[in-house]
Amino acid sequence: MDNIMGKIRSLDAYPKINEDFYSRTLPGGVITLASSIVMLLLFISELSRSSLKSLLYVCLYLHAVTETKLVVDTSRGETLRINFDVTFPALPCSILSLDAMDISGERHLDVKHDIIKKRIDSHGNVIETRQEGIGAPKVSSKIIEKPLQKHGGRLEHNETYCGSCFGAEASDDECCNSCEEVREAYRNKGWAVSNPDLIDQCKREGFLQRIKDEDGEGCNIYGFLEVNKVAGNFHFAPGKSFDHAGVHMHDLLAFQKDSFNISHKINRLAFGEYFPGVMNPLDGVQWTQETPSGMYQYFVKVSLLYMNNFQSLQIVVVPTVYTDVSGHIIQSNQFSVTEHFRSGQVGQLQSLPGVFFFYDLSPIKVTFTEEHISFLHFLTSVCAIVGGVFTVSGILDSFIYHGQRAIKKKMEIGKFS
Repeated sequence: MDNIMGKIRSLDAYPKINEDFYSRTLPGGVITLASSIVMLLLFISELSRSSLKSLLYVCLYLHAVTETKLVVDTSRGETLRINFDVTFPALPCSILSLDAMDISGERHLDVKHDIIKKRIDSHGNVIETRQEGIGAPKVSSKIIEKPLQKHGGRLEHNETYCGSCFGAEASDDECCNSCEEVREAYRNKGWAVSNPDLIDQCKREGFLQRIKDEDGEGCNIYGFLEVNKVAGNFHFAPGKSFDHAGVHMHDLLAFQKDSFNISHKINRLAFGEYFPGVMNPLDGVQWTQETPSGMYQYFVKVSLLYMNNFQSLQIVVVPTVYTDVSGHIIQSNQFSVTEHFRSGQVGQLQSLPGVFFFYDLSPIKVTFTEEHISFLHFLTSVCAIVGGVFTVSGILDSFIYHGQRAIKKKMEIGKFS
């Protein structure tokens, strides 16, 4: 047994030295103190990146690291949520409309649901907040005592009102009881309302008067759109949109204006939910129109086009999945912007005034995953810190100690100069 113990003792890589043979120096003490401080700082730094759950059996998470991966986006049949908040300081809410369409042929014209409009004055102060779509309050109208019936006579007592659509009826029994319904019937026919004062419903509701009352005002429009996850566009423009001979058009004649100022500020534009670290490059972007009318196009691939000038901002939407440390998954998107500018030619056709966002999607998906470093990894890092600092400080101490001895010996024999 003693023989076996002796063989094991001979394998000791750390032979012990009697304390009588130790030589402690001042530089050695300074190096020991400095190396201890360095080890402590490195240990705290590593501790902040790690989890002690395995050691303490509690969830003590001081800091999480994020792992990034690129994968091919194989998702199908999903929708894309577009959150927007745009301010038009010189375009009234009563004439501002929102349309969305995509390459699959799906169109959403004059979108009203999930949208809020705020009337603002020239100083940016809110005059009125107006909800659009289902559940929105009806616009008050100046109804005269006897509206014009479809058959031509005035509404009599106890008679059901059925207003004329002025030739735009889809069927004989269709009624248009408001100015909006007449304009909608015209839009479905691909017609434009040239003079609203000739429409009984518009005249009674004071359509043109309301536009005149809001002249000089601006509009802040915000909300969200749910669109197919394919390339498409959405745009803010004056007038009710309609399709005529396969061409997308806006009814601007009804407003009886020669030009529209589409200066705007994008307070927020996001494709999907917020997640930590996301940066939306168009947030806070402002553009002021200097020509009488114009079209501002954003390609998400976003492009700006206005009369006699062409500017484009290319934006590519990148699908993004963010998973936090608790396993909660956020499906969102990021996008990048590239700007191009080209001077237009004199005499080119005037473009439709409005702000157009054209978006395209990248086939690559980015995944962010938050996670904590394992305790074994943490333990390995701590050992590397202690061993590395101890070794380096030992080499430094040895260099100083032997250097001092060599200098001292030379000084004793008078060879040091």
